[in-house]
Amino acid sequence: MPVDRIPWWRLRADSEQEVLRFSITVIVLAAALGIVAGLLSGSFAIVFDGVYSLIDALMTLVSLLVANLIAASAAGDLGNRRLVERFTMGFWHLEPIVLGVNGLLLTAAAIYALINAVDSLLTGGRVLQFGLALGYAALITVVCVAMYVFELRANRRIRSGFIALDAQGWLMASMIAAALLVAFAIGWGLQGTPHEWITPYIDPAVLALVCTVIIPMPLATIRQALADILLVTPQDLKQHVDTIAQAIVARYGFVDYRAYVARVGRGRQIELAFIVPPGAPARTVEEWDLLRDEIGEAIGADTPDRWLTIVFTADPEWAD
Repeated sequence: MPVDRIPWWRLRADSEQEVLRFSITVIVLAAALGIVAGLLSGSFAIVFDGVYSLIDALMTLVSLLVANLIAASAAGDLGNRRLVERFTMGFWHLEPIVLGVNGLLLTAAAIYALINAVDSLLTGGRVLQFGLALGYAALITVVCVAMYVFELRANRRIRSGFIALDAQGWLMASMIAAALLVAFAIGWGLQGTPHEWITPYIDPAVLALVCTVIIPMPLATIRQALADILLVTPQDLKQHVDTIAQAIVARYGFVDYRAYVARVGRGRQIELAFIVPPGAPARTVEEWDLLRDEIGEAIGADTPDRWLTIVFTADPEWAD
């Protein structure tokens, strides 16, 4: 089937950059529509939805730039020589910073909206044009769910932290839109009834409910980003490296070893120092390199995102 005849939901995105570019385009369009629809209908919940989407779009754009830098640097294709000289250890450290800032901004926006919603509830609520608000909520719900499914399917192949967070953003947006849809439908149904006095409180009430639900959602991402920034040792990787190093020590009669392991975004930084017995038989450089190859193959995951350093020394001070 020609590409132009393939339904959009069956199109594949084969790279992190393609998925994020498409997401940015859809987010910007949805955000612009949300802000306009919110102002016309008088709904602060819809305005918040649009502003939330704009923040998401901005951070997704930054994520795309960082993803491009990481990919180009790992492949040795980074054309800017000055950048290469200034960041000789790569750009992995930027990923947890971006993820953390993204999560913090989304959480802060939700907290601010929650405060406004509570204030509106205490001051009599807001009068809405439910027809316009209802149409917007229905359209955005469909778009958000479709984007969430699209990114979830794409990330099964790509396995990107940026796409995972962006997909979470679409899931949160779909929850907001669905809650708005239900609330506006109830408000529209209450018009002209004895319970119409409730309708001004619907917009701030649903906004408060949505914010209460979504505020905790980025916390796991913020916590993991903070752990990466602080170079907290991932225990599963450390145990794996320790197992390999202990086997090497036993096989070659080394005195001991030291292992230093960190996860920085998608990067895995591993430093191994083996303490050789003083007076041990000399080996050629080629023999040491073969031993490094053996250790590297045993550790596995030999990708551009692995930074592996292996040294051999008879002085324990060089290993500590």
